[in-house]
Amino acid sequence: MLAIFKKEIHQFFSSITGYVAIILFLLANGLLLFVFPDTSLLDYGYANLDPLFELAPLIYLLLIPAITMRSFADEFKTGTMELLSTKPLGWWQIVTGKFLAGLLVVLISLIPTLVYYIAVRQLSADPSNLDNGGMTGSYTGLFLLGAVFTAIGVWSSSLTTNSVVAFLIAIFTCYIFYNGFDALSKVPAFTGGADYYLQMAGIKFHYTSISRGVIDSRDIVYFLSVIGLMLYLTRLSLQRRIWD
Repeated sequence: MLAIFKKEIHQFFSSITGYVAIILFLLANGLLLFVFPDTSLLDYGYANLDPLFELAPLIYLLLIPAITMRSFADEFKTGTMELLSTKPLGWWQIVTGKFLAGLLVVLISLIPTLVYYIAVRQLSADPSNLDNGGMTGSYTGLFLLGAVFTAIGVWSSSLTTNSVVAFLIAIFTCYIFYNGFDALSKVPAFTGGADYYLQMAGIKFHYTSISRGVIDSRDIVYFLSVIGLMLYLTRLSLQRRIWD
């Protein structure tokens, strides 16, 4: 697994693509937080990072599929997947190595946003009034959301030899998991409690819950369950394609 992990990280950062993806993420958040008037902290009248945690999932919706789209698609396209399957590696080692490499890139993109937290403290008239618990919960939620999107992206890449197709599948699936269930719950046909359970099936419900600063074990279990499911589906997809 470690060999797969190192290989993926090396490939990602051996080209300009990896750096551009991270820079674009930070630039987009920076513009939204400090430049664009509708979301700028400077125009809010009070200092907090709510705009970051509201907008970052939407940016990750594009960024993470771009990070993961080549994970398996390129392996199948170049024929190296068959070679990889003959090495003394279990399927779970291959899948987990790819997933953890993608997740590390997501984490690398997230860490520099702590600069925004420092900026908020400087802008705040009384830094002691900042909701540090909410901030911790929001960062935890954003990391877990990124982990789910990464697992979805890796699964999407296992379905095709075309990285662009993998990118599009990942965007669509991530959107359904993030906002689709929440939107569906608002359909008048779902009443009598069904709307609540539909919301619970989506990422947005649990991300919002954690972002309040209360880390509920049910939210953690949800995120870990979705990650586990997507990685399991990835393993099944790889086995089916290799055996076929």
